Formats: sequence, structure tokens, C-alpha cells
Amino acid sequence: MNNNKNKDSNFIVKGILSDAERIKKNSNYLRGTIQKDLKNNITNGFEGDNFFLIRFHGMYQQDDRDIRQERIYQKLEPRYTMMLRCRIPGGVITTKQWLKIDKFAISNTFYKTIRLTNRQTFQLHGIFKNKLKLTHKMLNSIQLDSLATANDVNRNVVCSSNPYESYLHYESYKWAKKISDHLLPKTHAYSEIWLDKKKIFSNEKEPILSESYLPRKFKISIVIPPNNDVDIHANDISLITIPDFINKNKILGFNILIGGGLSIEHNNHSTWPAIASEIGFVSIKKILSVVESIVTIQRDWGDRTNRKNAKTRYTIKRVGIDNFKKEIESRSGIILKKNYPYFFLERGDKFGWVKGFNGLWYLTIFVPNGRISQYNHSNIRLGILEIAKAHTGTFRITSSQNLIISGISDNNKKKINNIAIKYNLIHNTSLLRQNSMACVSFPTCPLAMAEAERMLDGFIKKLEKIFLKNNLIDEYIVVRITGCPNNCARALLAEIGLIGKSPGKYNLYLGGNRIGTRIPSLYIENCNEKVILEKLSILITLWSIEKKNKEGFGDFVIRKKIVKEITNSSEEFWKK
Repeated sequence: MNNNKNKDSNFIVKGILSDAERIKKNSNYLRGTIQKDLKNNITNGFEGDNFFLIRFHGMYQQDDRDIRQERIYQKLEPRYTMMLRCRIPGGVITTKQWLKIDKFAISNTFYKTIRLTNRQTFQLHGIFKNKLKLTHKMLNSIQLDSLATANDVNRNVVCSSNPYESYLHYESYKWAKKISDHLLPKTHAYSEIWLDKKKIFSNEKEPILSESYLPRKFKISIVIPPNNDVDIHANDISLITIPDFINKNKILGFNILIGGGLSIEHNNHSTWPAIASEIGFVSIKKILSVVESIVTIQRDWGDRTNRKNAKTRYTIKRVGIDNFKKEIESRSGIILKKNYPYFFLERGDKFGWVKGFNGLWYLTIFVPNGRISQYNHSNIRLGILEIAKAHTGTFRITSSQNLIISGISDNNKKKINNIAIKYNLIHNTSLLRQNSMACVSFPTCPLAMAEAERMLDGFIKKLEKIFLKNNLIDEYIVVRITGCPNNCARALLAEIGLIGKSPGKYNLYLGGNRIGTRIPSLYIENCNEKVILEKLSILITLWSIEKKNKEGFGDFVIRKKIVKEITNSSEEFWKK
């Protein structure tokens, strides 16, 4: 396979490279001067280029924004700590690993929490610089790492965790892991810096990623229809699992979608969200070659002059989907076949007990905002801990920030169920709450413009009152709040999406659908919670009266022309 073909073609963006490109190229394959910085005890932060480079190793430098001004007044530097994001392809983690992670989080992090993410992994917040090596060595001791969970590389590969599809899930999970491993950086910088491994003097190369790595972050998902539980349109590549026609428990191959993505910049019309484009089917034996080709095309053709337009969807818009597809076939030597038909009926998680096709049991636990804490909702943490001690199988972190206790035998089901009841892990949470999600936002995210995680609970309680008033207790709306337009909570695939604009103010988007295949439209701009709830109360009441059969709220507001339907987001998203 020639993954360097057309590297000097007319599709390369010419101009002054962004400073990020200088940092990557001069980093000595992601080493920079991180080792030296770790020995600097004067500051708890990283200096210069290292602030950017540690992200390739799975960490972000943050500070507590609630006390930032107070510390400035006291002439102290911000209270810097690191957030570390683990790499767990497919979200599968053993109970032994969980026990070690929980113990470490309580003993060695400032916030004493584990946060499940919507990319099927977990984050540890509040790690001081002098505890970073200890953290990485702990992960290494349980065969985990945080390499390539942030910055301009392929991120954690996600896959459907639907327990009904127990056999297909295992096959999809194997491919999530294979793709993740195949696309990992080949540099030894991670093991040298964090695990104190001896430096290997060799002619180091990055055959897939290059010495400058990718122009921007890259995301891949694998989904098993009919549940779009990974939000396929939030990814640069989404693989639709097609079962073998003879053996339904095996995978024939994948339909490929490319160019999905949701991050925007307020009032910057050169940015937009995008629904991924279908380009064809490939057999399971050839999927690694095709995925690698897509990644290397984006490596070579992606915009390295403007990071706001450096994602795959902008490359596809600039060069054209047909040219992009031809280059995939040229580099891989594989002709893509026609897509197989598929459909989605739902997304999200099914809570409580489910029996899989493999005869084993699965218990899905609702975790509010994915936050597992020694303080808030401590019963969730203690219950999961006790289950981890009693269950010899695995946990699955879902793309909705929940946890599945997977592969429970008939003999062990009663024991696990008793623990779940003891800690109130199986309870009647409203469908509205179960279908809501928020990003971390304040106080730790440096990009946050408004509250998200800390706002969601109160916001949902107020919506629940509106639902109760309109006799909608058995209904739901997909609600998501993200603290800034980077869209970590995927608000631009929600029926009701709030995107932070400034402290206490949000842009309100309406008109996504329940299955996550439509971008919502801007309804009102820069409004506080009170105004948003007043508007939503009117619309939800109207929906309760005039909806047809099982018509979702997003479909209703489109049908009633309350907002326009977006069919081509690059052309229509910013139009009033």
C-alpha cells in the first residue's frame, strides 16, 4: 500500500504553517523537554511547548477556575493540576483494573473522582505534576496507558456496547482494539518519559502519522445497528457493522462513513458541524488498509495552516468527496463496494438487566454525568466497588457515560443484583434524565464559557416539572449541554442542545432527532436559563398536544416549521 501517494498534489493547503506544526516537528517525536520540566519544582505547570506536547501523552494542564481570581489576588500561580484520559478501545475494562484505578483516584488525585467520558474511557482530574509518573506507572501495572487520547492523533476508538448484540459486540470490540493499536504513535517517548524505560537509539519513524503527526484530532467509531449508541456523525470515520449473512454472529465487513464532526466557533461561518458521508463497503479483512489510507490522506491533505479548518470534514469539503474516495482506493489498492442497507431505531443505553444472545446477563447502571465520586453520589462508587470485588468479568463504559456490568453468569446474577439493590443502583430515573448529557466544563476546563455538568441536574429537574405538567412522564427528549462550541457533549446531535456562549448564557439549538442523524438549528441566541425554560415550556406543551403517534420532539419542531431542517450543514447551518 502506497500511503504517500499524491503527497505533493494540488490538494495540499499552501501557506504559513500554524505554530502547532512547529511544535510537533521540533518535538523529537513528542519528547520536547518534558523530562526537564518534570524536575522543575518551582511551578506545578508545564512551560512553553510542553504545555501542548503533554496532550499527546493523554494529559491536559488545567486549573481550578473557581479560585483563579482569588489566587491572582494572593499573588499565587493558578492551582495547576493535570487531567489524564486513559486509552480503552471499545470501553472494556476488567474489574481488577477498576479496583486499582478507584483506589488510586481516591488516594492520589485532588478531586477524588473518576469521570466516565462519552468516548468510552475515563478521566482522572486533579493530578499534581509530582504524581504524574506514579499515575502512568499505575496504569502500566494494569496494562493500560494514556497514549494518544488527546491532540493531533487518532483518539480512543469507540464501539457499540449494546448487550443484546453480545456476539457481534465481541467481534466489534476486537476490531476497535486492532484499529487503535494499528494507528498508535510508534515513538518511544511515552515509555521513556513516564515509565523510565531506557532510551532506544534507533532511526525512529512514524510511518502512518509522520514526524508532524495529524493536522488535528481524529476520531473513529464502530456501530452495530439498529442502535446508534456511539453517535456516528461525531466521528471522522464511522464503521457500520454488517453481519455475515450465513453466520449472524460474525462480521462480514463494514460500511464506511467519513467526515463527521461537531465542533464550531461562535460566529465563525467558516466552521460548521457535519453529517458523515457514506463512501462504500469493505470486507473485514481489508478494513485496516482502508482506515490507514483515510488517515494518511487526512495527514497529507488536511489544512496545517488553520487549525479551525484542519478536521477531516473541511478537507472533504475542499477537495470533494469523489476525489477523497478515489485517493482511498488508490492508496489502499481496494475498490470500495456498494453500501449494504442498514437503519437505526434508537440510541443510548438500556438500563437494568438484559440477557444477551450468549446466555449471559448484563446490568447497565446510570451514572449521572459519568461522575463517580467519593463525595457526590457516593453510593454509586461504593456499589460499583463491591460489584467489582464480586464479579470476575468486565465492565463496559458506554458512549453515554454509563457503566455496564457485563458477562454475568446465572449463578452470580443474584449476588450482583443484591449489591445493586443495596446501593440503589437500579432505580426509576426519568427517561428525560437518562437521555441527557453534559461536558465537564467549569471549574476545570480552560475552554468553558458557561456551566454544563454542574447545571444539568437542576435544568433537567425543571424540565421534568414541565413534562409532569403536560402528562409526558413516559416520554423523553435528547437533551445535551456543552460549555463551549467544541461540543464535547455532542449538543449538535441533540433534540435540545445548549452551547455555552458566556457565563450563564447559551445558544439554544432545536431539531436534532432521537437517533442522532440530524444537526439541530439555532433557535435563540445568548439566553439565560430562565428564558430558555420559558421558550421550551411553550414548545413542549405544544408538542404534548399536537404530536403524531410517537413523534419525537425534534421531528415535531421540524414538521411545525418552528426551526428549519438542516440537510447540508456547511451551507445551511449559519443561515437565519
